[in-house]
Amino acid sequence: MNETEKTVIANYEQNERMMILVFAQWCVNYDVDALEVYKKAYPQQQANKVLEEMMEETVPKEEADFIATETVLQALQLFGNDDLAFAVQQEVDNQNMNKGK
Repeated sequence: MNETEKTVIANYEQNERMMILVFAQWCVNYDVDALEVYKKAYPQQQANKVLEEMMEETVPKEEADFIATETVLQALQLFGNDDLAFAVQQEVDNQNMNKGK
């Protein structure tokens, strides 16, 4: 593997970690259990170590910047996490339905 390939892979992994952090922080901001949403999207997978690491990087929602749901959905889809994006949308829909009660 040459240096260019290594750089491309490293950049992708760094961007992927950022996407996971955005997802994890969105979950904190909206009082959603990130691990539970991930498990709904990917029930066949074991625990996601990177998600667990990124959850440690989140801040309390009072200290966090606003993250729009659309931003999270687009980031997830950009990295091919369509199942997780669908699970996020279901969570939003469930919260909206619960607010109406």
